Amino acid sequence: MHLTLRQLQVFAAVAEHASFSKAAAELHLTQPAVSIQVKHLEESIGLPLFERIGKKLFLTEAGSELRYYSQSIAQQLDDAREVFAQLKDASRGHLRVAVATTANSFASHLLAAFSRLYPNAVLSLDVTNRTSLIRQLRNNETDMVIMGKPPAELELVGEPFMDNPLVVIAAPGHPLATGDRRLRLNAITDERFVMRETGSGTRAAMQRFLTEHGLEITIGMEMTSNEALKQAVAAGLGLGVTSRHTLQPELQAGQLVVLDVAHFPIVRQWFVVHRQGKRLSPIAQAFRQFVIAEAGNVWPAVAAGG
Repeated sequence: MHLTLRQLQVFAAVAEHASFSKAAAELHLTQPAVSIQVKHLEESIGLPLFERIGKKLFLTEAGSELRYYSQSIAQQLDDAREVFAQLKDASRGHLRVAVATTANSFASHLLAAFSRLYPNAVLSLDVTNRTSLIRQLRNNETDMVIMGKPPAELELVGEPFMDNPLVVIAAPGHPLATGDRRLRLNAITDERFVMRETGSGTRAAMQRFLTEHGLEITIGMEMTSNEALKQAVAAGLGLGVTSRHTLQPELQAGQLVVLDVAHFPIVRQWFVVHRQGKRLSPIAQAFRQFVIAEAGNVWPAVAAGG
């Protein structure tokens, strides 16, 4: 096959818009020029890339495969441009960071502190759940991820940089929240819990903890975000388990309390993670080193679990 980058660019535009005319407008070409480029590409591959059904244009199986590879090539070219730009000025560049929702409370402080050191860098932050973080790592869609324990099934490089204590929370008016007594584990197993969705790191850690102690709990409600979980617990819908790092505003406002339960907190760790073999740009390397070295200094209360 003899493919050109221009042919792939034209193909990608047609695939994106499902239209030759819209692709032509985007690329500032005539529609016949776009059609010719796609025809040459199909001749080179030896398979049709598009099929028209009625008035709609669809990718063939070969077209779907080529779209995957063209996106990969485009990403590699973007990486190359970014690396070359960084070589000219290591303080510049675009850093893409994805963060677990439970880490957002301190990750934003880390990014703010890092941004003050590299004011010319462009930082992108995506706060999302564990499932999305794993997808982004698998598809190489982000430079760096801050999350709980990295999944073993992916080839990743993860460096722990700070403890992540999981605690039991309740509304101030909950019967177990009265007094300063230390609660035994069986005191909470009869209560209803508000938990994160299956697949979240917090949910998995709690399940491992219960299995180790031969216990079960009743889950009355599942939440797909940590903020929703805290609001549900504050409303009295049950107990919850979450990272101590997410609770500072609610504890100060008196909306939630942390219960003193035996064997808690469950101490996990936060990791800064990237794909194994990924060529980190200078700005990404600087961010990784900054997180490992300075996380506890940026927000000391976090590192101390306070």
